[in-house]
Amino acid sequence: MSLRPHPARDPGGPVSPRTPLRFGYGTNGLADLRLDDALALLADLGYDGVGLTLDHMHLDPLAPDLAARTRRLAQRLDALGLGVTVETGARYVLDPRRKHGPSLLDPDPDDRARRVDLLIRAVRVAADLGAHAVHCFSGITPAGTDPDTAWHRLADALTPVLEAATAADVPLAVEPEPGHLLSTLADFHRLRRTLSDPEHLGLTLDIGHCQCLEPLSPVDCVRAAGPWLRHVQIEDMRRGIHEHLPFGDGEIDFPLVLAALTTTGYQGLTVVELPRHSHAGPHFAELSLPFLRSAEATAARSPIPVPIPAPLHGDPSATPEGSTS
Repeated sequence: MSLRPHPARDPGGPVSPRTPLRFGYGTNGLADLRLDDALALLADLGYDGVGLTLDHMHLDPLAPDLAARTRRLAQRLDALGLGVTVETGARYVLDPRRKHGPSLLDPDPDDRARRVDLLIRAVRVAADLGAHAVHCFSGITPAGTDPDTAWHRLADALTPVLEAATAADVPLAVEPEPGHLLSTLADFHRLRRTLSDPEHLGLTLDIGHCQCLEPLSPVDCVRAAGPWLRHVQIEDMRRGIHEHLPFGDGEIDFPLVLAALTTTGYQGLTVVELPRHSHAGPHFAELSLPFLRSAEATAARSPIPVPIPAPLHGDPSATPEGSTS
């Protein structure tokens, strides 16, 4: 089954260089709001969509009647005119004592299977919602686990998830996460090659993470990642410090980044990622969209930079593969 052009899914294909980007806000930054209240807020503020983190307070993936609850949510999203990405970064949804545990890298195969089950559930939810992608990440390499073993576990665990994603025609978008086994764009390409470049394996690019640790600038990361982009997260950040910041509090040149993103032809959601600011989520949601639209307008008034082709092997990062630094 192949991906077909869809305004909420297909990041490729020829598009106008001035096609507006589609901005969303992550529910992990609105954790103190009921889901329906969060969605109504985002629609009222003018957002195009939502990054929906499956969690106990927002569409609990482990509670009964998930399919029925998902159908009701799909109707609500349609009524509000919101697109959606399904995100799977809830801190304690599987284990109340281990942040993001268990992971795809856990030594216990039963624990890895629990994470795999969550991701397959997320794929089904995404298909029912018409989401443009399912986001996931590798997890931190467990103590005492050698890198080769960790990479083998990751590829093995993702295989059934990719099978489900292919059957549902929903891209799986893996995020390079600082400190994780898969932490850089080079690591993403290692996974892609290991799995023989499956069509439904794509990339979540977090713009702040590019500023934090990639050797290329965020603009060059966007250009290099373009062919594999299936989901984008965005926030401000400083070099070498993995701290998600409100726009203007970090070092990123957002007009240049958004201009580069536009030229890739990406048409999915670009989702504001401020999970540690959830205590003031409505405030930051209100501020973030005007900032992004202003940056986009600034980019539109300037000549759009000509994209620099990605390296032929697709590896823009000089960081050694498998790095967790």
